[in-house]
Amino acid sequence: MQLVTGNHAAGHSMGIAGEANRHARGSVCGIYPITPQTEIVEYVARFPFSRGRVIPVESEHSAMGVCIGAAVNGARSFTASSSNGLAYMAENVMVAAFYRLPIVMAAVNRTLGPPWNIWADQGDSLMFRDFAWIQLYCSSNQDVADTTLLAFRLAEDPRVMLPVMVCMDAFITSHTAMEVELATQEQADQFLPVCEVPHRLDFKHPVTVGGMALPRDTLTHRQDLDNAMLQVPAAMEEHCDHFRAVFGRGVSGALSAYLTEDADRILVASGTISTTLKDVVDERREKGEKVGMIRIKMFRPFPAHEFIRACGSVRKIGVVDRNYSAGTGGIFWQEIRACLQGQGDRLVQGYLAGVGGGDVVPDMVREIVEDLTLRETAGDPVWKGIES
Repeated sequence: MQLVTGNHAAGHSMGIAGEANRHARGSVCGIYPITPQTEIVEYVARFPFSRGRVIPVESEHSAMGVCIGAAVNGARSFTASSSNGLAYMAENVMVAAFYRLPIVMAAVNRTLGPPWNIWADQGDSLMFRDFAWIQLYCSSNQDVADTTLLAFRLAEDPRVMLPVMVCMDAFITSHTAMEVELATQEQADQFLPVCEVPHRLDFKHPVTVGGMALPRDTLTHRQDLDNAMLQVPAAMEEHCDHFRAVFGRGVSGALSAYLTEDADRILVASGTISTTLKDVVDERREKGEKVGMIRIKMFRPFPAHEFIRACGSVRKIGVVDRNYSAGTGGIFWQEIRACLQGQGDRLVQGYLAGVGGGDVVPDMVREIVEDLTLRETAGDPVWKGIES
């Protein structure tokens, strides 16, 4: 065990994942700093790669461009960004997915500006929810360390071959130190096979990458992306099993259900908010109340079948979002309401908490539980943390 920050955990896992590809085409990291992820790329830049390159560039757009160029040549590629840096990177974020490149990016969730704000909010990564990136939201430093390694295995799975975002809450995870069991290089070598990009460039057989496509070609391309996304849940479950065999500990999968079997109310969250929810659920259980919770880790593709199964027949579901879509409320809330269409008469209520980086404390969660208990019909999303 080592006492490290979430940024350190992500940087360490990226470094040993890159070094695990030393016997193939090596690894490449394009880097550009932005608070609060700068420590990740600083850590990677100091990593002693035997066959790899860390390339500092002039912008986030170029950082992803470096990763695209490396990945299309068959190298294991990774980077990190946050907030408006992710927004500036947007064009190449889309390109990476549409080229089917297995790039891994640590996304430290920070509020998009203006007004300028450096604290936690998931809106930056969630603006890419339709960009064909797999999205994984971590709840702790250990989760960051393990999920980053899992992301490489998932991205490079030949059934998938899609980029992955490993997301963590700004400062709450990125800069807070916790005890973490960091993987060794030997474990990473055992867990990660050599990166193989089947459509990498071959100078003996030149092709055009990203040329003009007719409507029918584009339709086929999008269907291929969709088919790849449909393979992700089963592939992730397999790789989680392999992770347990190599490391001797589990890594959380697409979602985690806690005390939902007999629950009459279920709270849903992602990221670090879920840890506060768990404490309140335990407190309510001690009082004899049947409250459960679900932590969503994989938002894209959304694990709809697993979520429906975890909910069982419960009627009241409260979704706590640290993000906001203008005029429609929390993004996880929207997804869950769509997922539960046709699944019986359920009350699915949205709560906006921690938006813009505010603290989500137990008293706030207790208020949410009380509101959900008293409700008979769902309404507009309830804002929490605003002074009246």
